[in-house]
Amino acid sequence: MLEEIRVKKAAQHNLKRIDVTLPRNRLIVVTGPSGSGKSSLAFDTLYAEGQRRYIECLSAYARQYIEQMEKPEIESIEGISPSISIDQKTISSNPRSTVGTVTEIYDLLRLLYARVGTPYCPRCSRPVSSQTPEQIGRRIAEAFAGEKVKILAPLVRGRKGEYARLIERVRRKGFLWVRLDGQWREVDQDIRLERTKKHDIEVLVDDFVVGPRSLPRLREAVDKSIELSGGDLLLLDERAKETIFSLKLLCPFCGISLPELEPRSFSFNSPYGACSRCHGLGFQTAVDEWGDVEVTENVCPDCHGARLKKESLAVKIGGMNIHELSSLPASKLMPEIREMRFSPGSALIASRIQKEILSRLEVMVELGLPYLQLNRTTLSLSGGEAQRVRLAAQVGARLKGVLYVLDEPTVGLHQRDNNRLIRLLRGIRDQGNSVVVVEHDEQTIRSADHILDLGPGAGEEGGYKVAEGDLACILKVEESLTSQYLRGEKKIPVPPFRRKPKGWLAIIGAREHNLKNIEVRIPLGTMTAVTGVSGSGKSTLLCDILYKSLLNTFHKAGQTVGGHEAILGVDEIDKVISVDQKPIGRTPRSNPATYTGLLTPLRELFSRTPEARMRGYSSSRFSFNLPGGRCENCQGAGAKKVEMHFLPDVLVTCDRCGGKRYNKETLAVLYKGKNIADYLAMTVDEAFEILKAHPLLKRKLATLRSVGMGYIRLGQPAPTLSGGEAQRIKLTKELGRRNTGKTLFLLDEPTTGLHFDDVRKLLELLSELVNRGNTVVVIEHNLDVIKSCDYIIDLGPEGGEDGGWVVAQGTPEEVAGAKGSHTALFLRAVLNGKGITQ
Repeated sequence: MLEEIRVKKAAQHNLKRIDVTLPRNRLIVVTGPSGSGKSSLAFDTLYAEGQRRYIECLSAYARQYIEQMEKPEIESIEGISPSISIDQKTISSNPRSTVGTVTEIYDLLRLLYARVGTPYCPRCSRPVSSQTPEQIGRRIAEAFAGEKVKILAPLVRGRKGEYARLIERVRRKGFLWVRLDGQWREVDQDIRLERTKKHDIEVLVDDFVVGPRSLPRLREAVDKSIELSGGDLLLLDERAKETIFSLKLLCPFCGISLPELEPRSFSFNSPYGACSRCHGLGFQTAVDEWGDVEVTENVCPDCHGARLKKESLAVKIGGMNIHELSSLPASKLMPEIREMRFSPGSALIASRIQKEILSRLEVMVELGLPYLQLNRTTLSLSGGEAQRVRLAAQVGARLKGVLYVLDEPTVGLHQRDNNRLIRLLRGIRDQGNSVVVVEHDEQTIRSADHILDLGPGAGEEGGYKVAEGDLACILKVEESLTSQYLRGEKKIPVPPFRRKPKGWLAIIGAREHNLKNIEVRIPLGTMTAVTGVSGSGKSTLLCDILYKSLLNTFHKAGQTVGGHEAILGVDEIDKVISVDQKPIGRTPRSNPATYTGLLTPLRELFSRTPEARMRGYSSSRFSFNLPGGRCENCQGAGAKKVEMHFLPDVLVTCDRCGGKRYNKETLAVLYKGKNIADYLAMTVDEAFEILKAHPLLKRKLATLRSVGMGYIRLGQPAPTLSGGEAQRIKLTKELGRRNTGKTLFLLDEPTTGLHFDDVRKLLELLSELVNRGNTVVVIEHNLDVIKSCDYIIDLGPEGGEDGGWVVAQGTPEEVAGAKGSHTALFLRAVLNGKGITQ
């Protein structure tokens, strides 16, 4: 195997056919301005090719079940390993996905409970023990006297396979009927089962009326059933109600017989463990107006949110069931697991499982996630938390010879925890893996073994290799924008003065999640940073309480607001806007022109041209989403998807419109010698020079340019935009609206995906919003942003139960002098001009 990864003529997206050589088994940081091609190289080239080659080794049968990557635009790649991507978008949004299932710690807990858990009766809470065939026979004779019953031997329960040989053995033994997946079938029939589906197979041993005369038949049926199934018996009464009897477990007082404990007995994703009412969701479901099933906020009345059957919840270790244990934060779960005590026989089995659980929990704590519970849904995690949860799972897997590609793992992480993360990444490297990180954090860049700097600009002006090598090599490259900031030649200065508040917005008695009934005062007409370690309560305060409450006040939105007493000073603002980094659209039909409203005046401009008026075309003619003007062959998409079955689906450019989305009649209408498809293919800068004579278009294009978005194309598909680009487009949309000077802007980590120079541009934009009289509140860990704010509210001191207090508040200079604040420690150094040390 080569000692390096060699990429030749990479041309994915805006990459300019660059050659890159990366050392294997090293920590590599790819950096550069937002939109310079970092993700195109790291994810769309390196990860895509490593994944594609690995999947090509699988059989055609296996490949049809795996979503395959397209071949990147490159001449060749040598020395690449199978790759794993850990970004902020790929975590599951399924309500069944939890921190425990993603990290696989919950799977280990299921194994622990199945092997060494103590079962209790779900009715009387007494310990449950095994029973003999004679006891089973007596219980049936007493409980079902006078009833006609069917005695079945359960051979297969919830297992995949065809089971042709098993059914043949049953036939040879003289049995006549089997129940397959709930359906009765004669054994002599031609029975074919699907190999890929799970099946239940039960053999009918006997059916009779229970009474004194049938006791010999009952004893014989019990013995035969137990012999066939290996210890279990299934009884169907006259109402077809099922009762399980087992040699293993029985409550002598209530007569409840429990099935054998297996790991799936504790899975809320399996019918053998999930609560039968909510099917393992923990909440009740309802059918919406479109006929889709959605999860409500009403807790399931049977399991009370625990997701499992009462029989599964009755199994305990150290007096706690699996749900109670999963509800503890990682920092408190560790001592519980460590202090579990078992009998000598059980201790041998449990010790290995305990060791594995503890090692994964330690990784979670190292990654700054000690406050997360295993039963917390992944849907409720921030992008940074989700990525670190997946990283914890990968560290636990202990793979070797793999290429890991990560997207800004420091997002959502306090400066205090950065060293831990870097130590962990180096640990993955030392196990024999290559780690490629797309990152803007100065501390991480300085800690890398190898740095690749792309640029020099963004979009069409990016995609070139500006510098590569170790830190010393990068610092010598004069033209590198990254290097200029690392050397201190360029920097974001501390503002010469702090703005004075025009009033106050006060949140009284905030107590949602871990908030400790606190009072928080936000100064109006200023820029405020809400800081603190991960899990200290920042998002709970701003998103769950303030934002939702204001939505209800201004729009009667019907949001469920987090616990608090009151919010004072609301009459000082007239609007609230939350600007996040979610995509501006999920389909290629959405683009900057449609999102910012720029396409509407552009279509109206075309409808007023002499050619359009002569043909009777209205502005709707120039929409690629409506019949009439669009190309009907591709329905305005510009491309058609071709399904290739065992190969990845291919997007083929439409042969009728050539990817222009419109039909030839629409494209015949020109303005200044160009049709509407030509304008959508232009960059913002190019369109500005041609359209600046039109005030509305000029204003929208100028706003996009002012936030450093002059390089993007007007018709660039939304899914290809980075998170930072999407957020800035959303900000320009707000900047383009009529200003009242009384708007509250809430931003959650706006620096995600932004280079040092892009952070400077963002701060100029936020300052412009404040200078218009508005209030800006940011949740942020970036010290350049924090030092530039007028006011800081620092929550903590730790995450989870140890957080939720106001540790410090005031101007950056006041907070820097605070005792007991982790933020103050780092802020002090930055304000003194010392920067971040490695």
